[in-house]
Amino acid sequence: MSQFLLQTAWLIPCYALIGAVLAIPWSPGLIRKTGPRPAGYINEIATAIAFLHGVFALPATWNQPAQQILIPWLNVAGLNLTIPVELSSLTIGATVVVTGLNLLAQMYAVGYMEMDWGWARFYSLLALFEAGMCGLVLCDSLFFSYFILEILTLGTYLLIGLWFCQPLVVTGARDAFLTKRVGDLLLLMGVLAIYPLAGTWDFSELAQWAKTANVDPTVATLLGLALIAGPMGKCAQFPLHLWLDEAMEGPMPASILRNTVVVATGAWVLVKLQPVIALSPVAMSAAVFIGGVTAVGGLLIAIAQIDIKRTLSYPVSAYMGLVFVAIGTGQTEGALLLVLTNAIAMALLVMAVGALVWMNVTQNVTQLGGLWSRRPITGICFMVGTLGLIAFPPFGGFWALLKIADGLWSTQPWLVGLLLVVNALTAFNFTRVFGLIFGGKLQEMSVRSPECFWPITLPMVIQLGFVFHLPLILQAFHLLPSWAELNKDVALMLVWSSIFGLSIGAVVYLGNAVQKPVQLPWKPLQDLFAYDFYTPQLYRVTIVFLVALVSQITAWIDRYIVDGVVNLVGVVTVFSGQSLKYNVSGQTQFYALTILLGVALLGLLVSWPLLSRLSLLIG
Repeated sequence: MSQFLLQTAWLIPCYALIGAVLAIPWSPGLIRKTGPRPAGYINEIATAIAFLHGVFALPATWNQPAQQILIPWLNVAGLNLTIPVELSSLTIGATVVVTGLNLLAQMYAVGYMEMDWGWARFYSLLALFEAGMCGLVLCDSLFFSYFILEILTLGTYLLIGLWFCQPLVVTGARDAFLTKRVGDLLLLMGVLAIYPLAGTWDFSELAQWAKTANVDPTVATLLGLALIAGPMGKCAQFPLHLWLDEAMEGPMPASILRNTVVVATGAWVLVKLQPVIALSPVAMSAAVFIGGVTAVGGLLIAIAQIDIKRTLSYPVSAYMGLVFVAIGTGQTEGALLLVLTNAIAMALLVMAVGALVWMNVTQNVTQLGGLWSRRPITGICFMVGTLGLIAFPPFGGFWALLKIADGLWSTQPWLVGLLLVVNALTAFNFTRVFGLIFGGKLQEMSVRSPECFWPITLPMVIQLGFVFHLPLILQAFHLLPSWAELNKDVALMLVWSSIFGLSIGAVVYLGNAVQKPVQLPWKPLQDLFAYDFYTPQLYRVTIVFLVALVSQITAWIDRYIVDGVVNLVGVVTVFSGQSLKYNVSGQTQFYALTILLGVALLGLLVSWPLLSRLSLLIG
């Protein structure tokens, strides 16, 4: 049975698409009597089937070589394109994570969007997300992966803009779409450039080609940078990171997927392309630099924010930055493990924050406080999500960061320092948010804030169990080292960095020793962090300015040159018509003379080149 389910695993993305199609009658209101809820339930059933299919197919892949299935797509005029599907423990496991998180997000949305009439549209878009991500992890082709990423970008735009009557929602959806276009354009250049060099788009064949490839260093560098650019936008890396923060204006259930596995799609493609990128040391160093800047900068920005959603979005970019660092140093296994642990822990944090947003009037963390007595379940989920994210044993984040740090210890120890700083800042940031929301005395905005009802609380508690049991699951699949094999020095440094960040955050924001709100002594530095390193302003004086300048030049050319020529022709025509009307005499002989003169002039013009040649011959 398991083998049969494995051979039919390519159907996993199709379940979500079927659910989305079946939900269409409720979207434009063709079915009104039942309301939109059946559309959501249909998609939940489809996602549950996909999840169970992946779970039961996974045992057949363990300790087995990867299998490949070729699905015919296009065969015309000698062009034969097939979709290669890779069936392995990695790809099937990834589909289980995607479908499982989507199932919980859909359950969460039942309560969160209880009174929303956009159910059918929302659940159909979640299904599009699920189908795209499952198709991406199963697909073994860079060519088709690019198109799947484009579909996911479209889904991101539509999901963020679900509540399109709100101006900030429209702005966030637009910026997310346009920002990703920058990286996608460069990625497309890399996709088109790699085929003449390697003769294939299949990831497995590209890895084999890269082992023996002899490519000009300049070409390899340009190719590597182009292939990095696309994942930069998907993973919200500096300077293409602003879209993720603005995307938080969309529904929180969608953020459960967007902040966990959707942002990881770029990292997945980057992991697949790592052998090709490794052909250029410059491209590998660029990945490390981009990831390091985003990791540290994103957390510094998060610490300076007072909006609860913004404090959550920037750490996502930061941890994707660590994934870039891992890929840039050749640690693909560590990168994938970090993607997994980050997705599980971050999903719990998003659910907890969503529960707070749903029951509170404000999203300003400085206006909340004392909610531990009102919201203990939400507080526990937030706390466990934080511990699951940082290097705090025995949670999953500890093992992922330890694996990356252990690989860097002997080769690039200074990057271990980067991991320690990022880990400490993450611990401090979430302790700060926890202290402002759950610590202290009750504030005016948090007096009436009971625990959410069960459709929101239940999936949150289920995800809490996954965070607790993730290390056990990884250990059962032999993905964690034994305690005897641990690098004790690196492990202790990671743990102490977590304790340091948690302790400083607790002293400042859970105690009364420091007056709040906390202000940095140098206000320009505080403003630098609070205003996102002035990245929006940088956009305005660079990209926006150049686009506006080109638009103005184009408008001038269109107005004064293109339209000028057309208007000139019109004026000449009108003037000629007005002039010719005076030549209407009514005399036949005059008309005949005019025609003869016109024909003679035309004949002279046509024969002028011949007459010129004759004159030269006679001369």
